[in-house]
Amino acid sequence: MKLKKGFVVREVCAQKVIVAEGLEAVDFGRLLSLNDSAAFVWQLAEKQGDFTVESLAAEFCKEYDTDEKTAQNDIRELLEKWQKTGVVE
Repeated sequence: MKLKKGFVVREVCAQKVIVAEGLEAVDFGRLLSLNDSAAFVWQLAEKQGDFTVESLAAEFCKEYDTDEKTAQNDIRELLEKWQKTGVVE
């Protein structure tokens, strides 16, 4: 998997959100809000380029106090949501 080109994380009103690049692409009704751990997963995905649930979970566990199985389940669920919204391919 990889992040779809043209999407970035920005801070809007102290909240991290995924938006399409360029002012003409901003639709404030369709911003994807991220909590801190989801924003961290996005950063990991950006760094890795092509990634898997397992590769993201391994790095996630180094930063957060969680077991790998829980991290994999949570990241899988997050990526499924991102795929449905079209920011991951």
